Amino acid sequence: MIVVVGAGAAGLAAAIFARTPSRAVTVIETTSDGGRKILISGGGRCNVLPQALEPGRFVSDSAASLVQRFLRSWPLKAQHAFFEKDVGLALALEADTRKWFPASNRARDVRDGLVDLARRRGVEFHFNTSLETLESSPTGWRVATTRGALNADAVILATGGLSVPATGSTGAGLTIARALGHVVHDTYPALTPLVAAPARHGHLSGVSLNASIRAKSARGESDARGGFLFTHQGYSGPSVLDVSHVAVRSAAAGESRAAVRVRWCDLDARAWQQELVAAGGLVVNIVGKHVPQRLASQLLLECQIPADRRAAELRRDERTRLIDLLVSYELPWTGDEGYKKAEVTGGGVALDEVDPKTLESRRHRGLFLCGEMLDAFGPIGGHNFAWAWATGRLAGLGASR
Repeated sequence: MIVVVGAGAAGLAAAIFARTPSRAVTVIETTSDGGRKILISGGGRCNVLPQALEPGRFVSDSAASLVQRFLRSWPLKAQHAFFEKDVGLALALEADTRKWFPASNRARDVRDGLVDLARRRGVEFHFNTSLETLESSPTGWRVATTRGALNADAVILATGGLSVPATGSTGAGLTIARALGHVVHDTYPALTPLVAAPARHGHLSGVSLNASIRAKSARGESDARGGFLFTHQGYSGPSVLDVSHVAVRSAAAGESRAAVRVRWCDLDARAWQQELVAAGGLVVNIVGKHVPQRLASQLLLECQIPADRRAAELRRDERTRLIDLLVSYELPWTGDEGYKKAEVTGGGVALDEVDPKTLESRRHRGLFLCGEMLDAFGPIGGHNFAWAWATGRLAGLGASR
């Protein structure tokens, strides 16, 4: 028998592919229904897959070649076919976000479809059941749970990380991996909103736009382009989340905080120079053609430019200050919203701790690890589900052999 610990995205994929006529599979899950992160993803719609996978944008302290190898184990086209043909879930591409969603726009259909497929294949689920201890035995593994003990030939750990603890994520699998001697790279909240104290831009809460953003620290940098959202506490949106790990890690390391700079629209410094020199009318209205009006007013205020200043009256030093804020605005962030709002967990089990062909532990025979427990995460937009499906399948196939 194969025991899968965790019924999230990776665990469900692992269970589906581990089940064979000769291999029974039991899934143990702490919640009453599993797949809680699937249910809340994409605003309750679940961005099942990205339109195109970007392996180079995955973040890991392990070798990039291993990240790419795991992703290549189940190409995006094959994953898409699996959901439509095996799960029976019609997918629809949202062109502006470049994401695949269920045609129903219901995340529950994704979770329920995976659970139903697993059950059709003969997988048994033990919900409301927690793992207590995991010990090797002469014949495999003894899995002690709150419902009793199970003897397994193989165990797949798919417990997720520490992000969004309200969904049942406790990091238990990472604790077990450490106890069993695995190298676990330091974990941290990733794809999480940034905060500012005091909330200097709290009055702009709700203002959103597409922006380019770069975060740079002594240990690395990251760029992103996409939605930017002002919140009551700070800053969110896909562009902020995609670079937040640089800020989070700089603060955790106790080094100089990462500089997070924003270009508020597509215009560069030269284009803004031409716009402000050639255009007529109020400066705030010229800027407001390219960014939300409330943000335009705020930028002028920070430049100490009167709201009634006309472009023809703009002094050179004022224009220089304004252009600098338009193309390289440094966000005054002071912290982040942590695991509570993090989309994923950064860090985790080092990728060279598992066999790249099967995801079997290099330290313990019959133990497999997958999903968010592993040291890699991708950008917003379905990439982390693609990672979960691919690594879950790889571990399931490995255990079934």
